[in-house]
Amino acid sequence: MTNVEQISAQAYSKQITSDFLVDMQRLFDGQKLAFEDDKFPSHERRVRDLKALKHAILVNKGALLDALEKDFQYRSHDESILGDIFSSLSSIDYAIKHLSNWMKPQKRAVGIVFQPAHAKVMYQPRGVVGVIAPWNYPVFLTVGPLVAALSAGNRVMIKTSEFTPNTNAILSNMLSSIFDRSKVCVIEGEADVARAFSSLKFDHLLFTGSTEVGRHVMKAAAENLVPVTLELGGKSPVIIDDNIDLDEAVKRFIYGKTMNAGQTCVSPDYVYCPKNRVSELKRAIQVRYQSMYPVEEGVARRTRVINAKQYQRLLGYLDDAKQRGAEVIPLGEVSENPEVCYMPLTVVLGADRDMKVMQEEIFGPILPIVGYTTLEGVIADINDNPRPLALYIQSFDKAFQQTLLNNTHAGGVCINDAAFHVVVDDLPFGGVGASGIGSYHGIEGFRTFSHAKSVLSRGRLFFSDMLFPPYGRKIHALFYRFFVR
Repeated sequence: MTNVEQISAQAYSKQITSDFLVDMQRLFDGQKLAFEDDKFPSHERRVRDLKALKHAILVNKGALLDALEKDFQYRSHDESILGDIFSSLSSIDYAIKHLSNWMKPQKRAVGIVFQPAHAKVMYQPRGVVGVIAPWNYPVFLTVGPLVAALSAGNRVMIKTSEFTPNTNAILSNMLSSIFDRSKVCVIEGEADVARAFSSLKFDHLLFTGSTEVGRHVMKAAAENLVPVTLELGGKSPVIIDDNIDLDEAVKRFIYGKTMNAGQTCVSPDYVYCPKNRVSELKRAIQVRYQSMYPVEEGVARRTRVINAKQYQRLLGYLDDAKQRGAEVIPLGEVSENPEVCYMPLTVVLGADRDMKVMQEEIFGPILPIVGYTTLEGVIADINDNPRPLALYIQSFDKAFQQTLLNNTHAGGVCINDAAFHVVVDDLPFGGVGASGIGSYHGIEGFRTFSHAKSVLSRGRLFFSDMLFPPYGRKIHALFYRFFVR
């Protein structure tokens, strides 16, 4: 376990007061009782809830943007609009548009042996859903799961991150203004609260956060056999083809890296570049970055690393890389005040797997570049490490693209883009292996928070009893002759 993971695990194991536990259990029990009284909300009611949620976000947009800025010391309102507000509204609009079709029972085929009969799958609400939200996109990664859970007809309890208290306050007030706590409620507190929260007997639990804390969440949920969706992270690589123009390649992936100061679970974590083009790639990144974030604008208007703890973690990665022989190149002004928690995009040349920056998810504005000689070597290196949440291919060569698609695993892939697959509402979002379990967004979100109940129905005609005992009759011999072969 790494030092960062040890700190997370220790924080996760704190104790909280019995009064708080009683209050949280009371909220949970209240939602359970409310669900028992309304086990299958109508389409109209679900849409009404979603529309109310959309209206509330629009009404509170300014307050949410200001709160996000405070929680990050500074965060561009444009980045908050794109990453938190637009993405939330888009998911609501998509759900409203498609919910009627999602809710329809699906007809399934019935074999001739079981005729006459009808079969269907009915999507039934699970009940009370728990959502543990992270700090990096505290609006979208709260609202997104909430939209999916409400679309499926559930009650929802949300545990927000202690790192974003200002945003939490707006979200909590906003949600309480449109939903009774028996339908949607927000729980605040530190990691010890998250531990108690994940021990509740939810009908489904979704956690977004680090892989190490995800293990604790899964263990707690397993005690009650609660099904989980884990949205984790990992080291999402960019692979650059030897034939692509590097300015074009950089244009396609750089915003996915710099948005929110790299504090995005699907942010490009490191880059594989043909070894003879590494210097050229560094220059292309520097030119593009400085055109997007001119030095003369200064540090004051730059999105920050969320807090001093995370900032020191990133500095530790850079110090380790330097000590192991890497070249560390900041591409912008470096803040003299560590309390400001600002770091420009910083390129690391000569990175290797012995360095922390190549072992742990970076989750910040650091970009290692790894030179490669063969695509086979890149594939082997990716496959020798935990499966990433995302993989980014920068190439217009179809064979190059297909080779990577066929021979690597990742939660999702972008070809000649980075990160934006997450906001395509009709694509499922989720990890694989160490980067997550399960998926949501769009219809996958609706189905994640629904139970797919099989229904076989028969009318007055019933012939199956012909196969009942006593065995050894001619009908059994005929059945075996024609169907058991």
